[in-house]
Amino acid sequence: MKKVAIFPGSFDPFTKGHEDIVLRGLALFDEIIVAIGHNSQKNNRYFEVNKMVGYIEETFKSFDNIKVIVYNELTADLARKYDAKFLLRGLRNTTDFEYENSISQVNRYLNESLESVFLITSPKFASISSTIIREVHRYNGDVREFLPYTID
Repeated sequence: MKKVAIFPGSFDPFTKGHEDIVLRGLALFDEIIVAIGHNSQKNNRYFEVNKMVGYIEETFKSFDNIKVIVYNELTADLARKYDAKFLLRGLRNTTDFEYENSISQVNRYLNESLESVFLITSPKFASISSTIIREVHRYNGDVREFLPYTID
């Protein structure tokens, strides 16, 4: 049976830390779906979603087993649609763990066949956060070191 994992997030922007989690996830899963979701707690995106899809697709253009989609529904329901039995998530620190643990419990309640798999962020990427990158970019700082693509 094909092991499909969904890597959900707002990815505003998608960082080298995210890229690292996806690439390391390929050792565990046959297919990874990078799923850009609407976060109801974040009103507006900083980076336009269709541009982000293009950036991520470009990042993984040599991988047939990585797909990029946009969704606006419960992640547990999305997993059913794609017959994904796994959610892939990265953890930078204990704060991420607390947050992700709560979400994984709810996802498991909503979809009993869904397992959350957590990968610890590689140390060289642990300080990267989309929030910080947005702030640096907003004030014309150089963010190239943190992104696996070049922003137009």
